[in-house]
Amino acid sequence: MDIDRFVEECVAANKEVDAQAAVQEVLARAVHKPGAVMDAIGEPSRAGITVLHHTDTLTIFSAAWTPQMNLMPHDHLMWANIGIYSGREDNIFWRRQDDSIKAFSAEALFKGDTSALPLDAIHSVTNPLLKFTAAIHIYGGDFFETRRSLWDPETLEEKPSDGEIIREIFARENERMFGEAP
Repeated sequence: MDIDRFVEECVAANKEVDAQAAVQEVLARAVHKPGAVMDAIGEPSRAGITVLHHTDTLTIFSAAWTPQMNLMPHDHLMWANIGIYSGREDNIFWRRQDDSIKAFSAEALFKGDTSALPLDAIHSVTNPLLKFTAAIHIYGGDFFETRRSLWDPETLEEKPSDGEIIREIFARENERMFGEAP
């Protein structure tokens, strides 16, 4: 896999009428050969986000999840495509209900799988495995600068979120796993 070519194909696909579907096709072709993605990006050894492309209209990064890492319910406020190239990602999908959210479905993604989330999706993510999970995440907008929401996993209280808050969560996971200060 050539990362630069992959990014170029995603950027071109993002100009199509149905940008999410076109980008999803590019992603599905890439993660169909998960070993090639792993060779190009590297095997995960710590939680983190490696940015491959970042503009106002498209964000692409590789995300690595520590063993048994959980991310509380959150939204993106833009479409998202996820492609797993190592491990497994379990998603619980939530809907707004009154002043809270309620779980309504789930999806397990395995190595080579992709998923397309609509712009109004709310989901929580778990790596249930005792090994790292890694995925390419593609967003139809500026993931890092968009103010979004996350929900407390116990109380389901809605709180503000953005790219920096998500990066802090990944840093805390490294501290949990390796004893490193965030």
